[in-house]
Amino acid sequence: MAIWHSNPKLEQLNESAADCMPGYIGMQITEIGDDYLAGTLPVDARTRQPFGILHGGASVVLAETLGSIGANLVVDTDKFYCVGQEINANHLRPVPEGEVTGIAKPVHIGRSSQVWEIRISDARGKLNCISRITMAVVAHGGQ
Repeated sequence: MAIWHSNPKLEQLNESAADCMPGYIGMQITEIGDDYLAGTLPVDARTRQPFGILHGGASVVLAETLGSIGANLVVDTDKFYCVGQEINANHLRPVPEGEVTGIAKPVHIGRSSQVWEIRISDARGKLNCISRITMAVVAHGGQ
């Protein structure tokens, strides 16, 4: 049984991110599972750091975007919205080219907070970054 409050469509999710940072760096949501989201990010001139490898900040953008979208998909967005409170990332190995894939899964879905884990791997399936984001669940009109 899916954890999503609504029936998200890939096209809608990608359109909503097209004109902001995720879209500018080429991120795409590629899969919606029953309890996870997956997305890709190219390793190219937009996402590399000066040493020619994937920028850690680009990995964090992928992680935060997947975690934030996932968190908002499990709440009734007529009543609540979710915002990031804290994110961390461990960069495990460099990726000089190709594409990375992130998979976000919830660790905890509560009434006032959520925790999501995002595992980012290269095209060979080698884990290059693991991240965790804590999301606040905020009522519309709440302070």
